[in-house]
Amino acid sequence: MNKTITVSKQMPASRTVALVVTYNRKALLLECIDALRKQTVPCSILVVDNASTDGTHHALESLIQDGTISYIGMPENLGGAGGFCQAMKSGVEEGFEYLWAMDDDCIPEPDALENLLSFAGDHPDFGFLSSKVLWTDGSTCKMNEPKLIEGNLDTDKPVLCRQASFVSFFTSAKTVIECGLPIADFFIWGDDVEYTRRISAKRDSWFVPQSVVVHKTARNTGSDISRDEAGRLDRYRYAYRNEVYIAREEGLSRKMYQLAKICYHTLRVLFVSPDQKAKRIGIIWSASKEGLRFNPGKETVHDPRA
Repeated sequence: MNKTITVSKQMPASRTVALVVTYNRKALLLECIDALRKQTVPCSILVVDNASTDGTHHALESLIQDGTISYIGMPENLGGAGGFCQAMKSGVEEGFEYLWAMDDDCIPEPDALENLLSFAGDHPDFGFLSSKVLWTDGSTCKMNEPKLIEGNLDTDKPVLCRQASFVSFFTSAKTVIECGLPIADFFIWGDDVEYTRRISAKRDSWFVPQSVVVHKTARNTGSDISRDEAGRLDRYRYAYRNEVYIAREEGLSRKMYQLAKICYHTLRVLFVSPDQKAKRIGIIWSASKEGLRFNPGKETVHDPRA
């Protein structure tokens, strides 16, 4: 991983560090930090800035100087995957017991962390915990729906979870030491899928609906190459490449699932896309083919107390 520029560090005054990865969304980032400072159980805050160009560092300068937050400025944009890899590595190396990861447009309810810590205290061997993620209108945020092993998202009780997003992802330093770090080479899309599936294969992991956050995305839709605007199409190369890699790492059922998904998305493009159908289909299949050869590195982190 490229060298980072560390502007400020906090000593672990609390058991938990909130890890916020940001890129060019300073207004939402400040709102996220404000919500973190209002938690009923205090946490330290580490911001990993993916080389923002919108004045993010200047907006955070007073918070950095007075020690309210720690800040790592990346020398270039390494994507969400690279940002979360660096954030979790730093959290472990700084000696925190728990790591709470989120995007810069995630706004936690005041008791979101308290409810995660309460569950963690009762289940000390958990792998990860995932909060209930709502959109701005109070409905479920579609892009952050976890994959449950049992039950459904309407539950008011914690249920076992197979897969979740990095929008309010809570884990322990001992789990990161055991399972390794997210794959930085994914850049964007799929890093949370791969990482949470890697963890839940080893340790029971849970959806905790008592912990609630709001994800302030522009619209409440999942990613959809058949409908997305032309200027955003190239980023889908990461999605299909990374998903094929994930399928390669798992069993036959996951491989068949991914093949079916590729075919279904191709048909959707043919029937519903408004334009550039050839480009959309080309991205689906060329990126999936790239995924057959893609071999990203997996980075580990050592226990600083060892």
